[in-house]
Amino acid sequence: MREVDEEVRKEQALEFWERWGKWIAMLVVLGLAAFGGWLYWSNQQVAAAEQETEQLAQLLENLNEGTTTDVDEALAPLAESQRPIIRAEAMLTQAALALEEGDRDAAVERFSAIVADDGLPQQFRDLALIRQTAVEFDGLEPQAVIDRMAGLAVPGNPWFGSAGELTAIALMQQGNDEQAGALFAQIANEENAPETLRTRAVQMAGVLGVDAVPDEPVEITDEQAAPAQPLAADAAEEPTS
Repeated sequence: MREVDEEVRKEQALEFWERWGKWIAMLVVLGLAAFGGWLYWSNQQVAAAEQETEQLAQLLENLNEGTTTDVDEALAPLAESQRPIIRAEAMLTQAALALEEGDRDAAVERFSAIVADDGLPQQFRDLALIRQTAVEFDGLEPQAVIDRMAGLAVPGNPWFGSAGELTAIALMQQGNDEQAGALFAQIANEENAPETLRTRAVQMAGVLGVDAVPDEPVEITDEQAAPAQPLAADAAEEPTS
């Protein structure tokens, strides 16, 4: 009985292999080919990302050294990169260069493109919105500024300092000095805000009659102690956190 049982199993296995063996072999080969292709693609993506990162780093280093030759041409493909961080950094650099050249329209267009690109990390889009608003500030209605900054000018938000300052200036333009002073006081006590921004906030709150001395006083230098009137174009400072 055991021998008969073994023979039956052999016949069943042989029959199964004759019927499905070629298909199984093809699936194995295709699976191995797909896995090899994925490994190749993955390696290519890593290599391309490293190359773009090196290119961007070199461009930024050149800019810091004052070299601007062929920068626009080099930034163009990076600004179209499939890698969100590379694309965002390149576009922000393009906008900054446009501002340095005095081309505010081109800068606004680039900032606006970043804000509209939902494939980019939110922190880059928020930064672009703040800088776009700072550049356009003089041509915007105060309420338009307040509405734009509504989601960012909130204590605890990484961009609260910059967005809050733009909002406070807009409130002043509306004649709402009391609310503006209170907002400047909040900025002065925002530990994550840049020190220069907190210094301006202390001074502006004082001008508006609000005691904004922070819980941990900000050290004010002689240069910073001059009468302060914050410029909207300088309001978009990066958070320290």
